[in-house]
Amino acid sequence: MTEKNTDTAGSLAPSGLPANVPCGVHRFAWGGLLLLVLLVAGLSQIYRGKDIWSGWAESRELRHHAYAERIYVEDLLRTRANSWSNLAYVVVGLYALAMGWQDRRLGPAPNGGYLVRTPGMSLLFGACCCYLGLGSGFYHASLTRVGQQVDVAAMFMPLVVLCAINLGRWVPRLKLSRSGQGICTWPFLTALSLVSAILLFRYKWSIRTGVVMNTLILTLTAFALLDLVQRRWKLPAPLILLSGAALVSARLCWQWDIDGKFSGPDTWFQGHSVWHLLTALSLAGMYFYYRLEVSHPAPESARV
Repeated sequence: MTEKNTDTAGSLAPSGLPANVPCGVHRFAWGGLLLLVLLVAGLSQIYRGKDIWSGWAESRELRHHAYAERIYVEDLLRTRANSWSNLAYVVVGLYALAMGWQDRRLGPAPNGGYLVRTPGMSLLFGACCCYLGLGSGFYHASLTRVGQQVDVAAMFMPLVVLCAINLGRWVPRLKLSRSGQGICTWPFLTALSLVSAILLFRYKWSIRTGVVMNTLILTLTAFALLDLVQRRWKLPAPLILLSGAALVSARLCWQWDIDGKFSGPDTWFQGHSVWHLLTALSLAGMYFYYRLEVSHPAPESARV
């Protein structure tokens, strides 16, 4: 008997936003965030003034401040706003993990797009967003050299996975013969993404961060432009515009913070922390842009 998922987690509301996201998804995301907040808050109180990072190799930013926020060298969180704001990435990651698991458990919606039909890619994207939040938070909390290495390597990974999602959308299967259905490409794309994570961490100090980041952003922009001229699926254009606007705004806040024009050193409203919040919003917009893709006609693979 053919059974179709009638759950609305992968459906479209008339406004183009997710309709009726299950309560379990919200509980997982915000419950996980609450536990992490309590853990970090407790540890920061226990180790306040104990300088636990003193035995670690320092990053250049510890002595030569790149951002405006005041540095508390002897605290667990050497920069506070810039550390806590990374939890925005974790929230995005937890939502993607929960929704990917929901898709895996219930099966895809009848007209669901590639991301809904391929829960593994949601799980991979969610894991990379959590990796980014924890890695960047570790760096801003410690201002250590290894923290900086993790931060920069993690920064690329959600974009790498979004590129892999686009490749999977266009080439979901590799046909080995005319008569066979072929093999799914998402396991290979997942493996390539994980290899990329290892290489980016290993060779962080020998790559040009700006070149890699701009290449990934331009690649995703090219995919978005390509979506405008195809008729295989329908996507919510406002979300990709929101994502782009958030990214541009984040870049401006980042630069103003570098130039010392955003805020003073003791406010929680730091330019770099706003960068974290806005880039997390940009990643969320990209995720839901692909998640709310509607295939037309409904693909045969949507049946379970």
